[in-house]
Amino acid sequence: MDFDPSYLLLAAALLSLVLFALNQRLASPVIAIFVRWLRWLLFAFGGAFLLLVWGASTRPFWVLTLVLFLVWFLIETVYNWAAIAALNQSPLPLFPRYVVNASGEEWPTHPRLLKVREWLRGRGYTQAQALKAEIGGGIYLRLSVYQDRAARTRVQVTFVPQANGAISVCYTLTSCTADGLRYVTDNLYLPFGGFYPENWLVERRPWSRSLPRLLARHERRVAAAGGMAPWSLEPVEDLNQQQFELDRLNTELGFLLPYDQREEFGKMTHEGRFRVWREVWMLNYFGRATRYQ
Repeated sequence: MDFDPSYLLLAAALLSLVLFALNQRLASPVIAIFVRWLRWLLFAFGGAFLLLVWGASTRPFWVLTLVLFLVWFLIETVYNWAAIAALNQSPLPLFPRYVVNASGEEWPTHPRLLKVREWLRGRGYTQAQALKAEIGGGIYLRLSVYQDRAARTRVQVTFVPQANGAISVCYTLTSCTADGLRYVTDNLYLPFGGFYPENWLVERRPWSRSLPRLLARHERRVAAAGGMAPWSLEPVEDLNQQQFELDRLNTELGFLLPYDQREEFGKMTHEGRFRVWREVWMLNYFGRATRYQ
């Protein structure tokens, strides 16, 4: 009995719809990666299959699949580049300034997210500050900073709002040595593309969505480095200093345009936009962040 490939394509399409619907609630970047790959492969293989069934082409199946695969790549490239260009010209800050969040809305009430807070408290972490930063249009990036009993490790829990109303959560774990080295372990899936200061030892793990596993990895890193110094600055002061330093450094190294040119030409240089575009691809389809030196 001959196998009908249309059943396989239908099953893939249904799986894509189920994962998409599930991710509308979970807002998981890992599920989003699988959805993107399924969508891309369905466009290539399904489109080639339909072209042959309809008699619209006499080319071999593999040729049509390859062409459609590249067409999808071109479509996404144009879309991503347009989005980056729009961000570049928009008033949205690349390094927003944080303020203390006194509204009482620092932690969403979703049970999945409340378990994270309870886990932190169970491990002896206490809240240092709740912060927020406006990213445009009255939309705020909210985060809550916890630290351990010795005040040597801070856990920054960032809540990223989605267009559908769901909330994605990311973690940034930071510890500093007495001589100024900053160890950062995070699972941010948002593209950066710029430069970090030389004293920052950053490890980005977008695939790791579990806070316990991410914290275990961070603890192994700092244990190998020796003793960490306790924090002296409040989180809001430290974060705003970081934002200022990143803005200054990336302007000096050519990722960002000089301040007096940004109003006319946008925030990023051509090289900077290319780096962001490349990191968007790496994060969206491979869950990997690029480290630029």
